[in-house]
Amino acid sequence: MSANQSVGFVKPELIEFTAPLLLECGKSLTSYSLMVETYGMLNSEKSNAVLVCHALNASHHVAGLYEGQEKSEGWWDNMVGPGKPLDTNRFFVIGVNNLGSCFGSTGPSSINPQTGKPYGADFPFVTVQDWVNAQVRLADHFGIDKFAAVMGGSLGGMQALQWSLSYPDRVGHCMVIASTPKLSAQNIAFNEVARQAIVTDPDFHGGNYYEHDVVPKRGLRLARMIGHITYLSGDDMAEKFGRTLRNGDYNYGLEVDFQVESYLRYQGDKFADYFDANTYLLITKALDYFDPARHTGGDLVKALEAAKAKFLLVSFTTDWRFAPERTREIVEALMANQRDVTYAEIDAPHGHDAFLLTDERYHNVVRGYFERIAKELA
Repeated sequence: MSANQSVGFVKPELIEFTAPLLLECGKSLTSYSLMVETYGMLNSEKSNAVLVCHALNASHHVAGLYEGQEKSEGWWDNMVGPGKPLDTNRFFVIGVNNLGSCFGSTGPSSINPQTGKPYGADFPFVTVQDWVNAQVRLADHFGIDKFAAVMGGSLGGMQALQWSLSYPDRVGHCMVIASTPKLSAQNIAFNEVARQAIVTDPDFHGGNYYEHDVVPKRGLRLARMIGHITYLSGDDMAEKFGRTLRNGDYNYGLEVDFQVESYLRYQGDKFADYFDANTYLLITKALDYFDPARHTGGDLVKALEAAKAKFLLVSFTTDWRFAPERTREIVEALMANQRDVTYAEIDAPHGHDAFLLTDERYHNVVRGYFERIAKELA
């Protein structure tokens, strides 16, 4: 990776907030911290800031590398950096780890100041709206009155959309990638099976496994395996694995026979080593709860009336988790409100994960859109 393609070595920053945050569930956090990373320079007008919102298992580490750590590239390093689609020579980019996550921001594994023990099962359920409310305070911390853009993929796209509705005067452009206006029953079902895998693990201990010095790894492994199947397309799995046998012949037993089994087990084991089970439960519930039209009788057009931003929406043809028709629902509702909308549907074979991968057509769409924003700021 050459120097002109990467933001280089980065260091996260923990920002503390002492004002109470009222949550949608009715509970409050008396104080909280958000882990962030920034890339590029904020201009004197503070008009070139872009907030990048993360999906389920990602974090504030969007781009760059950690010194002394191999394979530590940020999760969207191919998108963010000097000369990349989101060009840090032009924009000041903020990556933030959401409340309830397990990468430094206040979450279930954090110490509850009232008990001196980890929150565990006592950590309140949070929503996309709660995350956005916390992120607004982060914008205030940096003195940013209005983001040039708020962008994200998957769950990150839901946050970007919520920004445009809750704080319409503070978002210039809203970039929603591989996302949906609400989860389908099928998506909620996948999430529930994954949650049940975790809560029925004997090491879960009702969410207070920290006190027992154990991790519900079996449940986490299964949850990740279930989720991972939904992130890949059938064609992608067929091309990567097909029916290839790991050892050339059947074992006639319950050991791994097929390469796809080995791959899923590897992904599950890796995930269980770094992710927190309570965080998984909280974030999948936040996914399930997201529905801007909930308070408008299911009328998405009415729900999106408040938006003032200009929009870029991107979907991928083989994404069956958040299929293109779901993104088109957002497009049609915005157009019914006569909003400025750009829509791209990319014919890519990689399923839902396509938003994380390097695809020239996809990246050119995003690059072109940021060129437009840069010209507006000039």
